[in-house]
Amino acid sequence: MHDEHAGHGYIGDKDAYLKRLRRIEGQVRGLQRMVEQEQYCIDILTQVSAVTKGLQAVSMGLLEDHLGHCVVDAARTGDAEADAKVKEASAAIARLLRS
Repeated sequence: MHDEHAGHGYIGDKDAYLKRLRRIEGQVRGLQRMVEQEQYCIDILTQVSAVTKGLQAVSMGLLEDHLGHCVVDAARTGDAEADAKVKEASAAIARLLRS
C-alpha cells in the first residue's frame, strides 16, 4: 500500500518536521509538569491549545506534501493506484476533520 520511503513527499522537509515534532514533544512534557505542579487550569489549557495547533500544522504540512507528491504522481499513471491514493487522501482528511 505504501511506496518506498524515498518516495514520500515529506522527505525534503523531514528535518523541519522532526524539529517541529521535538518542539511539540517538549511542550507535552511541559504540560505534564504543569499538571504535576498543580498549575492554574487556564494556563494548562493555553498550552494544550499550543500543542494542538502545532500538531495541526504538522498534519496540514504532511497532507499538502502527500497531495502534491504521492497523489499527483499516482494520478499521472491514471490507473487503480491513482484512485486508491485519492481515496486514501480523502480518508486522511476526514480523520483530520474529526479530530
